[in-house]
Amino acid sequence: MEPLLEYDRVEISYNGKPAVQDISVTLSEGEILGIVGESGSGKSTLIKAAMGLLGPAGMVTRGDIWYQGKNLPDLKPAEIRKLCGPDFGMIFQSAGASFCPIRTVGAQLYESVREHEEMAKDEFVKRASDVFEKIGFQDPVRILKSFPFELSGGMQQRVGIASAMLLRPAILMADEPTSALDVHVQKQVVEEMLLLRKEFGVSIIIVTHNIGVVGAMADNVLVMEKGRAVEYGPTKKIIETPETDYTKTLMAAVPRLNRGGAPNE
Repeated sequence: MEPLLEYDRVEISYNGKPAVQDISVTLSEGEILGIVGESGSGKSTLIKAAMGLLGPAGMVTRGDIWYQGKNLPDLKPAEIRKLCGPDFGMIFQSAGASFCPIRTVGAQLYESVREHEEMAKDEFVKRASDVFEKIGFQDPVRILKSFPFELSGGMQQRVGIASAMLLRPAILMADEPTSALDVHVQKQVVEEMLLLRKEFGVSIIIVTHNIGVVGAMADNVLVMEKGRAVEYGPTKKIIETPETDYTKTLMAAVPRLNRGGAPNE
């Protein structure tokens, strides 16, 4: 089966200096891929490159990123923008920072959806409520009517995760979605992302420095160090029999989250 997304020997540079070098990795339909490494290893740069979010200083300087027959680095900015939302959903590290504090959550999400799809307000509320309920929100209409400051940090993050699915993207890009959360909320976030895959069949790339989160949810994992791939393969194999000292160090440095169980301290 053809991969849904494929990085083929990708090099990414900022101001002409390589930050990511010779990365080849694929994402299949329904797969969760974890990209793990310490800060500055280049893991967030990989997903930003696919979504055209490298900024004026960044550029894919070698290799290809293929999605549905399109080489993403070759697309014009307007073409990439059309893909962001309906094809690629984004979950940010701190969802609360992406909300305007003086407008309701529902008004902001409705405006975002309308950028890509004509939709009446009542239809939007029905769709948003359906998505929110599927991952366990008890009162989605109340959340839509709330201002961001009326929600806790953990709830803001969970709303950000649910809202990324409003346009039914094929791929969710999650950039450190649990790093600012306590362990209990981290567990909730992991379970909700797994529910999104179960309910919608979405593929997920999760970027994190926490290999425990990857171990709880990812099918395959790419371990990065200083812009290069250190290990890549099935998560279970890499966690149980890591080949490099770098991966062993990452595993020893953080707690793990078990599927369906309490976190190990």
